[in-house]
Amino acid sequence: MKYAHLRCYTINKGQIDSWLSLFQKIIPVMSDAGITVESYWVNEEKTQFIWIRSYGEDKASIAIAEKKFYDSEWWKENVDMVRGHIAHREFKIIYSV
Repeated sequence: MKYAHLRCYTINKGQIDSWLSLFQKIIPVMSDAGITVESYWVNEEKTQFIWIRSYGEDKASIAIAEKKFYDSEWWKENVDMVRGHIAHREFKIIYSV
């Protein structure tokens, strides 16, 4: 079984292109922390960014990988820029069946 987050971010108006560029820089940092970006999409209106990131084979792997990611120097240096793109975010824990 694989545990993941289904995440939906509402991106601030006019920032989707900037967000997509920034997201490309975030992917390797997440990968180093044990988080895999499975796939991502933009809605037709270009206001929402929907993506799946997976962690491992048990629920405990979520906390371990997220701690490593959020404790990274890259995150600490860029958190304000990242969050400055996001107006709202929602996520659900999902798992493979």
